[in-house]
Amino acid sequence: MLSLDAVRAAAARIQGAVERTPFLPSRTLSRLTGCELHLKFENLQFTASFKERGALNKLASLSDAERKRGVIAMSAGNHAQAVAYHAARLGIPAVIVMPQGSPNTKIKNTQVHGAKVLLEGESLADAAQHAHALAKRDDLVFVHPYEDPLIMAGQGTVGLEMLQAVPELEVLVVPIGGGGLLAGIATAARALNPRIKLYGVESRTYPSMHQRLAGQPVKVGGDTIAEGIAVKDVGEMALAIIRKEVEEVLVVAEETIERAIVALIEIEKTVAEGAGAAALAALLEHPQHFAGKRVGIPISGGNIDSRVLASVLMRGLVRDARLVRLRVTMPDVSGSLAKVTQMIADAGGNIVEVMHQRIFGTASVRSPEVEFLIETRDREHTQALVRSLEAKGISVSVF
Repeated sequence: MLSLDAVRAAAARIQGAVERTPFLPSRTLSRLTGCELHLKFENLQFTASFKERGALNKLASLSDAERKRGVIAMSAGNHAQAVAYHAARLGIPAVIVMPQGSPNTKIKNTQVHGAKVLLEGESLADAAQHAHALAKRDDLVFVHPYEDPLIMAGQGTVGLEMLQAVPELEVLVVPIGGGGLLAGIATAARALNPRIKLYGVESRTYPSMHQRLAGQPVKVGGDTIAEGIAVKDVGEMALAIIRKEVEEVLVVAEETIERAIVALIEIEKTVAEGAGAAALAALLEHPQHFAGKRVGIPISGGNIDSRVLASVLMRGLVRDARLVRLRVTMPDVSGSLAKVTQMIADAGGNIVEVMHQRIFGTASVRSPEVEFLIETRDREHTQALVRSLEAKGISVSVF
């Protein structure tokens, strides 16, 4: 089993090569979640993820003979980048096997660090099977993303730093993929503060650890924005530690993870990937566990495709009714469109797009419909804008 001494040894081994990231309070998110919230910005690591800690601790522990043989790892992205980066720094050849659906940004960044990248299988389990076969065939050292005590000890340095910075923390909330991060943090935190409470977080589409702890068969799968924690086979070592030390593993909806990403962008001006925002999502979806408590969470990673991030931000605007579509029916006479657009402007709405519809769905050929995509301040402003149009005799619907 893991120990505090192993975590401290890892901290000494990686010191100077991995960032001691900021651990800062957030007044706005504290008000939003009802607790005193502190954020550990692991997305500020060079590869934008906590995974560097475990990867470097493992690689730095290899013998000269093992380094010459080279290493292989399987990963959905962050472990891949961490192994590739630190292997290159240490002069160790590296092969990374990633699932075919891995985000483009993670594939590209792994290649940039000089590793040989192979895309195999549709899931992390498929990639792992192929990586194990290559390790055996080519006599490579397998660097597992979570089922390794050296990896877990390295990840545990996140918790060590959190409690060194704020010893009076009462609760830690940590995302779970294979469980290595939570197992390492739980080991360090429990040894330093036996009264601290620990919670894990999983996406509703991949609640593997939640199901294992409940003694249920593991049934997971489906699309998730949190691909970094979309793991079917959790670590057995991590499972044993989490079963002993962790209060509960919480499950969060995809929509809540999206909300958390948007909140971190808009409030903290920091980019988090789905897995990186999962801990905040747990506070948003399960606030009753944390009300009034002094809580610490890691923003565990920030590697998210720009296209996905843009979609999440736009969906957030729609969800908060700050971006709405209005369908307006107006008489087919000169100046009607100009009058309505002026009314929208007078009510404070910002017109983003306009589509004039004369053929499909109109009640009369003499009453064309116009669809407006409008930006507003918030839901109340949207409602006030609609009331303003209706008060002026405009037939309008929100969709």
